[in-house]
Amino acid sequence: MTNEAATVAGDSLEPGVKGLVADWSSDQRAFKKVPWGKSMMWIFLLSDTFIFSCFLISYMTVRMSTTVPWPNSSEVFALTIAGHHIPLILIAIMTFILISSSGTMAMAVMFGYRKKRIATGVLLLATALLGASFVGMQAFEWTKLIVEEGVRPWGNPMGAPQFGAAFFMITGFHGLHVSIGVLFLFITAAKVFRGTLDERRPGLFTGRRGGYEVVEIMGLYWHFVDLVWVFIFAFFYLW
Repeated sequence: MTNEAATVAGDSLEPGVKGLVADWSSDQRAFKKVPWGKSMMWIFLLSDTFIFSCFLISYMTVRMSTTVPWPNSSEVFALTIAGHHIPLILIAIMTFILISSSGTMAMAVMFGYRKKRIATGVLLLATALLGASFVGMQAFEWTKLIVEEGVRPWGNPMGAPQFGAAFFMITGFHGLHVSIGVLFLFITAAKVFRGTLDERRPGLFTGRRGGYEVVEIMGLYWHFVDLVWVFIFAFFYLW
């Protein structure tokens, strides 16, 4: 049993600290049977988590330490529709759209596991269109704040000047992630419709053997982007 435990796929493992270093210095044993794209995506998402955490912690620190009144989010992000002043209506719609896109992405991954090419491609396109709608609404939100309200990264006529810097940095960085995700979703959908994944041709995120793991990788990224927005929504808009 000891000899069997010390053997992985025909390679004998060296005992001690030297063997541990050898294992984790390459992907031959530490990431055995894990597509390189998936492992790299997990590492990327971990580093991105630290970045967004720094942004949100900095935002909370600035907001709690400023002596100038912080703008009321319900008033700043309100829209007037048919003569009614509705607070946070646009943000609520954006949140609903992004959460819905997480559902279509999850279904795309499920049909990808089943090798259902048409269903997978259609759901990827639906996810990309929902993400593009979110970005478009965010562009409208930015335009309203800049043109109508006069908010700038270096100033804010409604209160604390740090409001503009925090808002544009946090939502802009997240919007960039959504935009990049939309682009790659369209690329992945095109690969699915062309049958590239069924033919298992190597390509972007697909490793040496190809396959539908690229859909799962995109699912990891997209669910992360949606989860980050939930925190932004809670900290920036509801607080």
